[in-house]
Amino acid sequence: MGIRFGRLNRIDRVISRIDLRGATGDPRDKLPRAALDVQAAAEKVRPIIEDVRHRGAAAVRELTQRFDQVDLESARVPDQIVKESVDLLEPALRDALEEAIRRARIVHEAQRPRDAATRLGPGAAVTERYVPVARVGLYVPGGLTVYPSSVVMNVIPAQVAGVERIAVASPPQPGTGAPHPVVLAACALLGVDEVYAVGGAQAIAMFAYGTEECDPVDVVTGPGNVYVAAAKRLVHGVVGIDSEAGPTEVAIIADSSADPAFVAADLIGQAEHDELAACLLVTPDAELLDKVDAELGKQVPATRHRERVEAALSGAQSAYVLVDDMDACLRVIDAWAPEHLEVITADARDVAGRVRNAGAIFVGPWAPVALGDYVAGSNHVLPTGGTARHSGGLSVLSFMRGIHVVDYSRDALAEVAAHIDALGGAEDFAAHVDSVRIRVPRGK
Repeated sequence: MGIRFGRLNRIDRVISRIDLRGATGDPRDKLPRAALDVQAAAEKVRPIIEDVRHRGAAAVRELTQRFDQVDLESARVPDQIVKESVDLLEPALRDALEEAIRRARIVHEAQRPRDAATRLGPGAAVTERYVPVARVGLYVPGGLTVYPSSVVMNVIPAQVAGVERIAVASPPQPGTGAPHPVVLAACALLGVDEVYAVGGAQAIAMFAYGTEECDPVDVVTGPGNVYVAAAKRLVHGVVGIDSEAGPTEVAIIADSSADPAFVAADLIGQAEHDELAACLLVTPDAELLDKVDAELGKQVPATRHRERVEAALSGAQSAYVLVDDMDACLRVIDAWAPEHLEVITADARDVAGRVRNAGAIFVGPWAPVALGDYVAGSNHVLPTGGTARHSGGLSVLSFMRGIHVVDYSRDALAEVAAHIDALGGAEDFAAHVDSVRIRVPRGK
């Protein structure tokens, strides 16, 4: 059994154990995953999306009053309020935000692709030109807590990509009618002054379709709850999106060298996000599980968000997974494809280098996920729900697209004209062939 939580024995919670020792098949159907019914949520938010699409700013105002109990004359936050929010920051927090911005900018600058020209012969060239989108809408949630770090993670790659027009939306706070002042301050430090006090599905619809106050965007990014994910699903195609973010996840590969106190602290740190947070500890060391249990017994009662943590760790989406060896650990990880992966083993760099499927990998005992959440320089907007098998995290490329520029001379076209004759003929596209032969007739 895993650790039992309880206050005076009134609550009994257990982290489940999955024993995969001796198993050799695909473990995917044996591993836990948080349930997230985006399709059901989509049916609930569809009327919201359509209302904003057809009635614009009036719908946004009414929906904000309905869901946030805030009545706004205008959804856009006045520029002066955004600028003045920096003065309200505590010096230590301002220093931390500025350092997070500095490090993120360095890492994302290295991601920016360079145009690549390829010459295929005399007069024949194809250039891959990378072009930023013109305008983006970045969503910053404001539910259980405040997320200035999400401002940094969304804005920096867009800026580095060269996006000229950046808008941020975040839910209004009761009393002020504006997003949280720390979110506003992060926007100000990044030079973003187009900020909207709009949350949830209505914010995504506002970005996708535009209103009298907010021009439509080309790409929408940023995390949020299931209704935000559903809204992004519904507008995908009208705009580009980063992903449909689900509950946060961490997987930890650990062996006998791992400090159980570190492992327990990292499980708690991820569980603090959400009652649906998924926490997976994968190890070939059964004794480590008992040691981590003991540490959880010490640390969970002392953590600030104890009830949320207990719910996440005892939920069906979290588990200890016991396997035979490190190869089996890697099979489990690649099957689960976690948003965050910590590797706390004696040969952590080697093990990390063998991982195929993960949103971000944290190597060794001195790289907890919290480092990546804030100041590692990496991006914390990452694929969830197993989508790390085919998708990566938010990056500069999320805000750019490649355009092939084809530059051929007459002689270069003539050199390949016979191939176009053959291929166009095979596909029964005579006009394709004719469009070439009107330029370079046969025999000339």
